[in-house]
Amino acid sequence: MHTRAATYREVFAVREFHALFVAHLLSAVGDQFARVALAVLVFDRTRSAGLTALTYALTFLPSLLAGPLLSGMADRLPRRSVMVVSDLARMVLVAAMALPGLPLLAVGALLVIVQILAAPFNAARAATLPAILDGDRYVVACTVSNMTYQLAQLAGFAVGGVLVGTLGPTEALLLDAATFAASAALVRFGLRARPAAAMARTARSRWSRDITDGAGLVWRDRRLRALVMLASISGFYITVEGLSVPYADEIGGGPATVGLLMAANPAGTLLGMALISQLAPEHRNQLLGPLAVAACAPLLGCALHPGLMITLALWALSGLASAYQVVANAEFVRSVPDSRRAQAFGLAVTVLVAAQGVGVVLAGTAADRAGPAMVVAVAGAVGMVAAALAAVSWDRARVSSVGQQA
Repeated sequence: MHTRAATYREVFAVREFHALFVAHLLSAVGDQFARVALAVLVFDRTRSAGLTALTYALTFLPSLLAGPLLSGMADRLPRRSVMVVSDLARMVLVAAMALPGLPLLAVGALLVIVQILAAPFNAARAATLPAILDGDRYVVACTVSNMTYQLAQLAGFAVGGVLVGTLGPTEALLLDAATFAASAALVRFGLRARPAAAMARTARSRWSRDITDGAGLVWRDRRLRALVMLASISGFYITVEGLSVPYADEIGGGPATVGLLMAANPAGTLLGMALISQLAPEHRNQLLGPLAVAACAPLLGCALHPGLMITLALWALSGLASAYQVVANAEFVRSVPDSRRAQAFGLAVTVLVAAQGVGVVLAGTAADRAGPAMVVAVAGAVGMVAAALAAVSWDRARVSSVGQQA
């Protein structure tokens, strides 16, 4: 007997979800404008693939500390307040990044702080969704939210390349700041106030104890461990975004080509999420492992140094398979108790972001020597091996869980 998948109409019937949905869309579009602007700015000044990839990695690496240290705030404090304060602070910092003549070092420092503040916001948002929606409506809501993010990446990267090439990076950064302001307003007035999920417990607990308990929860559960492993495979195929600028330069393209390359993977992911959301819940879980392998496989074609159109197709196919991430994320959050949900989510994101950030930095460093096309292909090959191992771990954990429930 198959469980029926929830519909989009059932999800959007919940009014509070509207606020999170639109807020997510606005800030995500602005973030992609900023990523294109910063990547082009750094590459134009330095002509270095390594420094450009390092700048892109700065949007990931701060979560190594911020994830475990700050995500627990969304358990100890009201989650709506955490999201609003995080948005307003990031609005101010991104606006400061747009100041004319600001040194690259200062821009990088502000970017690090902005990404640090993203940790409590993302944890609060992820922990709030299960309180708004239950059952498979929550899984479909995660799919819709991630589709929104991918659509925002698609539009933001494609339009951002043209915008930066036409107007310059300052305007793109100011637009990003404006989206944070809009997001804060939507969250504040669109969500109802809820008390902290773990106020009584955390009043007597130190952050170190919360971190230890959260890590222990993930480590002891085979399903949670396997889901984190599957999510971390993105560290291999994310290299296409980190190397988009030097890749475009290698094939003779400019800012518009950068935008198209950055948009290819999200475009494929958007379609993949739409397809996977139509499957029955048990079928989604069965496909997690094979799709993780398939997300890396198309990148092997870059070893042949194809032109722009074939590269776009390969990167889009990778994105199509990477849609498994939304199911892995939903299964992880739903499997954690509410009082630990934000902290466990923050720890999982830390592992995920570490894999992505390190992957981008290593790829950028290698691309200065071997060329971006070859580095993308090697990342795909190594990623396939890692994904196969993660798939075996997930299948064993899933079968064991089904056996215990029987």
